Amino acid sequence: VQLQASGGGLVQPGGSLGLSCAASGSIAAITVMGWYRQAPGKQRELVATLTSPGPGHTVYADSVKGRFTISRDNAKPMLYLRMSSLKPEDTAGYYCHFRSCSRTYWGQGTLVTVSS
Repeated sequence: VQLQASGGGLVQPGGSLGLSCAASGSIAAITVMGWYRQAPGKQRELVATLTSPGPGHTVYADSVKGRFTISRDNAKPMLYLRMSSLKPEDTAGYYCHFRSCSRTYWGQGTLVTVSS
């Protein structure tokens, strides 16, 4: 599986932005999809995850609960992250991540900068 993330950019505090992650290859074995982020000088951290297939169970980092929404479309297949009420501390490279029972896959990062 290859992952291609897109949608990053510069946004003002309080604004919104949507990220997308396009997957190529079969995702039949994928059980968890997610977004992680890494700010300069910091470790990569979990943002949100969503199980697959089915309706999916979501997990969000406390710092983004109520502001970010993860979703997927397995038919395409695509993973999304809708971000609202963005804060400067949300500035980071955002990475999509797929996991099966035996392998993990990472997309390249897409940079989100929250600044006035």
